[in-house]
Amino acid sequence: MSPALLCVVAGVAAVLVLASVVGFVLERQARDEPALATIRNLNARTRSWWVMTLVLAGAVALGDAAIVVLFALLSFVALREFWTLTPSRRGDHRALFLSFFVVLPLHYWMVGAQWYGVFAILIPVYGFLILPAVSTLAGDTRDFLGRSARVQWGLMLCVYTISHAPALLMLDTGTDPVLLLLYLVIVAQFSDVLQYVFGKLLGRTRLAPGISPSKTVGGLVGGGLSAIALGTLLAPLTPFEWWQAAGMSTVIVVAGFFGGFVLSAVKRDLGAKDWGYLIHGHGGILDRLDSISFAAPLFFHLTRYWFTG
Repeated sequence: MSPALLCVVAGVAAVLVLASVVGFVLERQARDEPALATIRNLNARTRSWWVMTLVLAGAVALGDAAIVVLFALLSFVALREFWTLTPSRRGDHRALFLSFFVVLPLHYWMVGAQWYGVFAILIPVYGFLILPAVSTLAGDTRDFLGRSARVQWGLMLCVYTISHAPALLMLDTGTDPVLLLLYLVIVAQFSDVLQYVFGKLLGRTRLAPGISPSKTVGGLVGGGLSAIALGTLLAPLTPFEWWQAAGMSTVIVVAGFFGGFVLSAVKRDLGAKDWGYLIHGHGGILDRLDSISFAAPLFFHLTRYWFTG
């Protein structure tokens, strides 16, 4: 790893060590049951963050191919979580098979090969046309429009948008592209964490209890501004000036918030609290990547348009 990458890894590790120590102390000092439950939830999230950080750090150490493979696996699990909760019919099986075992690996192969021209249109153009055409071969027209829309939504949400994170590796901005990926992940995930913490500490007014009972105005403002400040401080890792980093981190925070908000609305519509149970304290992979799914495409295209030759 480069010195800059090592500094980033060391910084994240230091934050996790601090969070672990603080959580340990608070759990020992807690007296009432609601406070103890909140602290235990935070500690569970911290332990999960240790695992997720080590996995990402390992992929970074192994190189670009390992990063692409990691995100391909994450997309596969996220797509599986999506279809575990989403109703389907026998007539969808061909389209789902193609989604999991043809479109997803082909799409990530394009990312790894840095073939931007095909990567950008494979799912939103060819997938959009071919998958519903394949579904018609089953002869099942019941709720055909809704079923086709769910196939498209699953691919766009779990594969296409998330893949824009490792796609940052194909951008030539004059800086290490891995740092751009880590910048996106750090700002987006710290925004999620800080919004949760500020929501517990300062949250009084809920934004939309029917969609996400845990999201509050205080959490959004406090956590969002803190994440933007962090993104601004991390400007030396990027091709951005400090004020550009502030703008880009604002885009990540706002898009990430709506990613979580929109997917919370989808979960409520499906009658579920979480997308899965793979990550203790967090839910499923898609619960952890909802902010990335909305933020990554915007961050990728803004960076590609303004900061590449």
